[in-house]
Amino acid sequence: MGTHTSEKLELTAADLAQINKRSRLELVQIVKAQALLGVVVAILAWLIAGVDAGLSALAGAGTYFVPNGIFALRLYLATFRPGGSGPVLFLAGEMLKIGAAVGLLWLVAQVGGDRVQWLAVLVGLIAVLKGYVLLLMFGRTRT
Repeated sequence: MGTHTSEKLELTAADLAQINKRSRLELVQIVKAQALLGVVVAILAWLIAGVDAGLSALAGAGTYFVPNGIFALRLYLATFRPGGSGPVLFLAGEMLKIGAAVGLLWLVAQVGGDRVQWLAVLVGLIAVLKGYVLLLMFGRTRT
């Protein structure tokens, strides 16, 4: 085994600026990929199973996209501040995002009633949850 040194890595202001720039770009790309996948799934559900399925898929996509978009915006804005976003705020944001998604699913059930097609909701939700897979498949822009 090699020896472990406890040298501290020092980042310059230019290094931090480059990291923040790349983080902003990746946040925007992830949100765009999630939106695209959610819309594609909703259109496919509509074409395959009708209007209710399309709206259900769109509602399912929205239950994760809306809280995630707000959270991504908060992270985006944090890249402009010195120190960015700390781990406690990040964890709290993740918990709020999950709680909001659950609340929106409840709202879909309440508002949609019998018209909600839960398989389509689930597919829309999963599509947005895994929207980053598009970036993995098609690559992403690096700066």
